[in-house]
Amino acid sequence: MPEDLHAVPQRLGYARRRAWPVRIGSLTIGGDAPVAVQSMCTTPTQDVAATVAQAIRLAEAGCAIVRIAAPGLKDAQALREIRARFSAAGFAAVPLVADIHFMPAAALEAVEHVEKVRINPGNYADKKRFAIREYSDAEYAEELERVAERFRPLVRRAKELGRALRIGVNHGSLSDRIMNRYGDTPEGMVESALEFLRVAEDEGFRDLVISMKASNPKVMVQANRLLVARLAQRGTPYPLHLGVTEAGDGEDGRVKSAAGIGALLEDGIGDTIRVSLSEPPEREIPVAQALVARYAAWRARPPLPGAAAEAIDPYRYQRRASEIVSIAGVSVGGGRAPLVLAPAGAAAGQPAPDLVVEDAAAPRPGPAGPPAALTIARAAPVSGAQCLLLDLDPEDPLGSVRRALAAQPEPCLIGIGDPGALDETRAYRLLAAELAAHAAAGGPRHPLCLALLRVRDELAAAAIAGGLLIDGYGDALYLPAVADPRRLAFTILQAVKARITRADYVACPSCGRTQFDLFEVTQHIREATSHLEGVSIAIMGCIVNGPGEMADADFGFVGSGPGKIDLYRGKEVVRRNLPFAEARAALIQLIKDSGRWRDPPS
Repeated sequence: MPEDLHAVPQRLGYARRRAWPVRIGSLTIGGDAPVAVQSMCTTPTQDVAATVAQAIRLAEAGCAIVRIAAPGLKDAQALREIRARFSAAGFAAVPLVADIHFMPAAALEAVEHVEKVRINPGNYADKKRFAIREYSDAEYAEELERVAERFRPLVRRAKELGRALRIGVNHGSLSDRIMNRYGDTPEGMVESALEFLRVAEDEGFRDLVISMKASNPKVMVQANRLLVARLAQRGTPYPLHLGVTEAGDGEDGRVKSAAGIGALLEDGIGDTIRVSLSEPPEREIPVAQALVARYAAWRARPPLPGAAAEAIDPYRYQRRASEIVSIAGVSVGGGRAPLVLAPAGAAAGQPAPDLVVEDAAAPRPGPAGPPAALTIARAAPVSGAQCLLLDLDPEDPLGSVRRALAAQPEPCLIGIGDPGALDETRAYRLLAAELAAHAAAGGPRHPLCLALLRVRDELAAAAIAGGLLIDGYGDALYLPAVADPRRLAFTILQAVKARITRADYVACPSCGRTQFDLFEVTQHIREATSHLEGVSIAIMGCIVNGPGEMADADFGFVGSGPGKIDLYRGKEVVRRNLPFAEARAALIQLIKDSGRWRDPPS
């Protein structure tokens, strides 16, 4: 673990992380290059015509890098013809990437035909049996050398051909060797990547991209931050590929991806991104482009001089401590699940907001006046100011925060009304740091309201609020400018596991390995189970994204072969090779047998 717990770049300022430039065919990522958007084909790779057609649709939609699964040697051989036809169609400048998990032989074939090969260190030439054993240092080194011997030929051939490699670590598929020494932790993810980096560097090869992916945005963010710090210590700033894996579909998948990817882009981390949705891959591109566009014009800004340091560990989650405040009979703060606030007249729905903001449209005094006040009620207005929203002075944001805190001796819900010259993330970090310093000097520990009054875009709201919640900030969430403040607030809280109000789905995007129509099946299962609050269900197209990738899921629905499904309880397989037609009913019965089922409301 880095000695400097605040090695994440400029948390009260902004600077784009400067990565080494890496060439992928005619495309550069890292350096001064803009963040590149990529996606992955979902067609069977040996169906060359279908794969080329989908790759063309992706490129025409703005996809800068196209990835293709190569689960076996024949798939890898098909990449030759796919590359040739894709180039002949006018897309020679769009690099192709082969996605390899288990087969070094497939990787060695694929590297002959495409511009980059992605390998998963947890699967590539390594063991994943969920075995529990202790490795001595000698046994660990022996196992690592065995893995290195199988990885070196790919490194050497990539170097000869001028290809790039991605070391793509997934939280749920760490090798037994890593798991038994580090656990399924961000530290284990980073060490898994570093082991393979060292092998490549020993061969004089540095055309490398790294990814740290997880279905849990908290884990994904923490692992990438830790990787950045470790790479900075080594003096090897490789470019990073960002993504929340198995994000799901619809609004849930978009919000979960925006929370994880956006939290890192807010700090200038990331050189290429993929939004992984359980939908046709063309739909991923506009989401990724919208995320990247938010930061395209951002310029370096120094941190505020004289501001207090944040009291957080950016590599491990810890909820910010606050006092309990009662608002219209509803308690907020003190470690309770964050409340959802919605403006009066907002779209109704279930679950209902915890509090209704009655006077959100009232004019607020400027920076020279007292803190702005919102009256909040559950069903009707109440008298008195119970939530303070601070307008930061553009010329003196630090002074305006300190004056407001000095003038508020009693604990209340407090947030930002207008961030002034700061962006919302920096404004809330500043407020949280000053709240901690104020409390250390004897002041109250005010609960924190994440109010984003001027943020209308839902992806931006998810990136900002999601990143702050991942850092442990936020006792209430208020998004009055978006189309449906109630719905989006609950979706963001669910995405970062800050508050669970419905079933949670870990659903992989389809690819050439998938054994069923993932898009249709995800909807089919969601229809029957979405009312199961607090139940997590993983829907995986193949065994590669099976028990390991499911990580935190309570139940799993995994394609084990054509027309066959395995059912899991946690990481334990309980039914094997079920006929597909029987699988959903069997999943529901498994949930019932586990005591987690309840009938849907009428």
